[in-house]
Amino acid sequence: MRPFRFSPVSKSFVHFSQKTYLFCGVGGSGMSPLALICVRQGHRVLGSDRSYDQGKSPDKFKALAQQGVELVAQDGSGIDDQLDALIVSSAIEDSIPDVAAAQAAGITIIKRAELLADMFNGSETGISVAGTSGKSTVTGMIAHVLNVLGQDPTVMNGAVIKTLGANMRVGAGPFVTETDESDGSIALYNPAIAVVNNIALDHKTMAELDQLFGDFIGRASRVVVLNFDDEKLRVLAEKAEVPVLSYRLSEADNITPTPYGTSFLYRGHQAHIQMIGEHNISNALACLCVCQALEVPLEKAIDALSTFQGIKRRMDIVGTKNNITVIDDFGHNPDKIAATLKALKTFDGRLIVMFQMHGFGPLKLMGRQIAQSFAQHLGADDLLFVPEAYYAGGTVDRSVSMKDVAGWAGEQGVAAQWFKTRAEIMPVILDAAQEGDRIIIMGARDDTLSDFAAEILEKL
Repeated sequence: MRPFRFSPVSKSFVHFSQKTYLFCGVGGSGMSPLALICVRQGHRVLGSDRSYDQGKSPDKFKALAQQGVELVAQDGSGIDDQLDALIVSSAIEDSIPDVAAAQAAGITIIKRAELLADMFNGSETGISVAGTSGKSTVTGMIAHVLNVLGQDPTVMNGAVIKTLGANMRVGAGPFVTETDESDGSIALYNPAIAVVNNIALDHKTMAELDQLFGDFIGRASRVVVLNFDDEKLRVLAEKAEVPVLSYRLSEADNITPTPYGTSFLYRGHQAHIQMIGEHNISNALACLCVCQALEVPLEKAIDALSTFQGIKRRMDIVGTKNNITVIDDFGHNPDKIAATLKALKTFDGRLIVMFQMHGFGPLKLMGRQIAQSFAQHLGADDLLFVPEAYYAGGTVDRSVSMKDVAGWAGEQGVAAQWFKTRAEIMPVILDAAQEGDRIIIMGARDDTLSDFAAEILEKL
């Protein structure tokens, strides 16, 4: 497909008058919260999505409509002379009817990331959370603490923050946003406080990631918060032009896990989070460093953090039936998969994992590393079922398939099975599940994974 040109965003375009926007792919985790922020700011917002046209995830689209998004078919019919701009993700191609219609009508086309970055950069205190893993959770933690303490934040997150009941919020205080490196949009952000959790292989090469994150650190105007357990970030700290606040897992003492949370001692204060896994302690330390940068008393920040209930699809317990627990999880790259499995292995019980890869491009880039991650963290009794990679359209190289990943994992001792479709896996899981098992539905991008997890629980 030939690429289409995006129109630059001017501050006058975004900030000084009501506009009419059409969000193409409004159901996406990055699109829906921004659409709702625009609604709350008084703009008229239309939304189209192929999943809406296909009748998938009806509850999600019903909620968007109830909050003021006017849903239209993704067939170009939403494009008319009343529209000021079509908002698209970086993955959208000009074969999409909305895009083709907008091009034909001369309608401005703006990337979602550009619109968000412009709003963010116009705020007085912008807190931008980046990193290969954990950024949705850290963003949620910061947003929750600031909200509890009355700082009235505006929030833009890639996942639903349970205590907010949404992945966005509009306020008059600091602007807290998750910032993505996968499409390079991190380069658009000029934060007051820049947070980087870690750097690991995901959508780009390590050289590209070092450049993106290094430049991001260098643009912070007030404080940089870095995870010094990550060797790369200790090096990139030299890029900072402002004070650096660092954190390490070793700063948390007396770590005590329970099935429903973790307690630890931090700088002489007893802390508790309603999440398991050392990676979530690290996420909590990042949040507390941001609070320090904002001059929030540590004791108040720790108390507020203890009421944070987590993020949807981050080791999210769907329910328990017949003493079998179903968990919905976003793990999709080697580090995220490892963090989830390591945390779950803190407790006894067999794991039955259904992992769906989020595209053939990422699969080719990190398929072997994903197989290695499963091999390192699954035991001899655990089971791994994988369908073919999720495909959302476009030109793609299918030279590596999930059948290869199952084979690589199997060579390392994992009981792994490949299936052509996800539907074939459900009866196999239901037949295999035994009392005391935990079933983990794992993967990204495809919203119907949560529906699959709920159906598994229902049929147990």
